[in-house]
Amino acid sequence: MLKTVKQMVIASVLVLGALGLFLMAPAAAQTTAVVSTPSATAPALTSAEPAVVAGQVDKRTEAVKQRFRDRFGNMPVTEVRHTAFGLFEVQLGSSLVYTDEPVTFVLDGHLIDASNRQDITEQRLEALARIDFSALPFDLSVKQVVGDGSRKMAIFEDPNCGFCKKLRRNMVGIDNLTAYTFLLPILSADSAEKVKNIWCAPDQGQVLDAWMLEGKVPPKLSCDVPIDQFRQLGQQLAVQGTPAIFFADGSRVPGAISKEEIIKRLQ
Repeated sequence: MLKTVKQMVIASVLVLGALGLFLMAPAAAQTTAVVSTPSATAPALTSAEPAVVAGQVDKRTEAVKQRFRDRFGNMPVTEVRHTAFGLFEVQLGSSLVYTDEPVTFVLDGHLIDASNRQDITEQRLEALARIDFSALPFDLSVKQVVGDGSRKMAIFEDPNCGFCKKLRRNMVGIDNLTAYTFLLPILSADSAEKVKNIWCAPDQGQVLDAWMLEGKVPPKLSCDVPIDQFRQLGQQLAVQGTPAIFFADGSRVPGAISKEEIIKRLQ
């Protein structure tokens, strides 16, 4: 989707123009990347209008959303929000770009707060990716408990995913853990077959570990498997690849992270 933006925006000209405006801005507004000029389509904010709050959605953001769609061929825009630095945050699925109010400039990249070197875009992406962990449908997962099970994490796995197997190996030896594995067959028809055999096993956790850690193929079994629900859940949570990990605080991490990183996030 972002490729579409890049194809339809002359990036070099726009970014140079945005940077020029940034350098001309007052020092007190050092995080403002684009300065909008009043236009007929995007009226300037007057002193009579209330100050906006970062993350706020209102009539102005709705107007920016429509202008963005019009400018880029009815591109599906998830949401547009105010920011604390004068731009508008445009959410395109799980990605972010930024624009000014008339949608004259589009910034595709990460914004850094120069005062503290923090990546504003990364922080926002992490916040937008958070979920309500307690609301997960745990009845659709394979539950495994080690020790007292006090620390919790949820994993979306395709049984044929090599990085999922690496993550499993990294989890070995982590104590006092409850792991909820949501099986997500997205790689091949064989993935769906293995999901069925794991789900139908009377000892789901043991069969899952035997395959993921030891390569022992699950015995063929037959039962009712809610594969459509597995896939729908993945779509609802915007899981675009496996493994995808969710921790009890709602944070999301993609990929086969190290044992040290898992333990750190479980604290």
